[in-house]
Amino acid sequence: MDTQPTNSREKVPFVQKAAFGAGHLVNNLLPGSLGVFSFFLLTAFGIDPFLAGILGGLPRIYDAILDPIIGHISDNTKSKWGRRRPYIFVGAILSGVLFAILWQLDPKDTEMYNFWYFLIFSLIFLTGNAIFATPLIGLGYEMTSDYNERTRLMGFSQTIGQIAWMIVPWFWVIIADPTMFKTQAEGVNKLAVIVGIICLVLGILPALFCREMDQTNLENKEPVTHKNLWSGLLELFKSISQITKNKPFLKLCAATFLVFNGFQMVASFSYFIIVFYLFQGNYGLAGTWPAWFSTISAVFTAFLIIPIVTMISNKYGKKNAFIISTVLSIIGYGLKWWGFSPDHLWLMFIPLPLISFGLGGLFTLMMSMTADVCDLDELENGMPRKEGTFGAIYWWMVKLGQGIALVLAGWVLEVIGFDAGKPVQSVETITNLRLFDIFIPIITAAIAIWVMWDYNLSEEKAKEIKKELVARRGEL
Repeated sequence: MDTQPTNSREKVPFVQKAAFGAGHLVNNLLPGSLGVFSFFLLTAFGIDPFLAGILGGLPRIYDAILDPIIGHISDNTKSKWGRRRPYIFVGAILSGVLFAILWQLDPKDTEMYNFWYFLIFSLIFLTGNAIFATPLIGLGYEMTSDYNERTRLMGFSQTIGQIAWMIVPWFWVIIADPTMFKTQAEGVNKLAVIVGIICLVLGILPALFCREMDQTNLENKEPVTHKNLWSGLLELFKSISQITKNKPFLKLCAATFLVFNGFQMVASFSYFIIVFYLFQGNYGLAGTWPAWFSTISAVFTAFLIIPIVTMISNKYGKKNAFIISTVLSIIGYGLKWWGFSPDHLWLMFIPLPLISFGLGGLFTLMMSMTADVCDLDELENGMPRKEGTFGAIYWWMVKLGQGIALVLAGWVLEVIGFDAGKPVQSVETITNLRLFDIFIPIITAAIAIWVMWDYNLSEEKAKEIKKELVARRGEL
């Protein structure tokens, strides 16, 4: 493997990496907080479970439609501030403010008032968040064109982003703590404002400090305006058609879908196993153990796994790093059978470093490889570069898979006879829950390895593509 040093002009300065990482922290903190806060729609604000399901489902559909449109608009924007940064700046402000407003519900209001209030502001919030998040992803793909520096950039940003997952599990504890807030509703109201302010401040940093690709030698097409909106939409469909013919990108999407959603399907199972297997259904005794389980997993991912994956990638290539990290995660999932022991509670943390190789390696490597795919697309289809559209489609696929995974997780729990309302589950139910918790992510991860086995966009090929693009653009 060629490991020649990165050219100095392709290195991303630490300040820019930190600013980009701050954006990814926001990109994790907002959906993580949204997931926790949504639980309190039922318990704190009295929303019917069916209506709460609608509030979770409809905005996801809207978000999935919106992302590619925002990505396409960003790809075709011309301004003195760049294609991405103006949207990131405005979107960060909108995201922070609207997230705080979204959660100013009052349990004294009627159920239908709170339903419509939350639904309307969910759609407005997701619009602002898409304006922030989609260009941010596209920005990351173009901050450097160096094969290995892309992995280092994505690894660093994912490390910073993991801080969100160290914090979010404790929101459950904070909101429900009567010594901190008089009611859960008050906890949600006030904590949402704090989260919103943090996301606003951190979210504008990529717009202020990160650099975009030099547009001097890039022949962009006519920017999308209200006058050419229809033709712009037709161009979007053409771009999506071109992207769906990009085989390396389809492999990245398929592998991500499998690994991430195999994990998502069983994400809640560990919580149930801790409560109902280790503590016999006693939530009081379970206490903060579930929160510690999630937090320590994020700590391992951020400070141990991602640096190791980055090192493996630089030495053996991105595809091989993905295969190695995914195999290690499979071993970790298998160890969960022995790790969850009522007699030795601390053993639950033993498999976490290996399990963390799954998601820690996944997004670090896949985002780096998507940047390489954007170069391939420019080589095959010309201008404009489509980082925003690639990013939007990739994350649309992730969100779609997440929705499917949540539905399937509920189906699995129903099939095995699990009932969270019962303090004690049958031995058969707990055994089946533990088996599904292990074998679902193992099977999906194994299929993902098979999908990526013949991925052929190697470092050598990526460098050849880069060399040809530089010559085509007339750059030095």
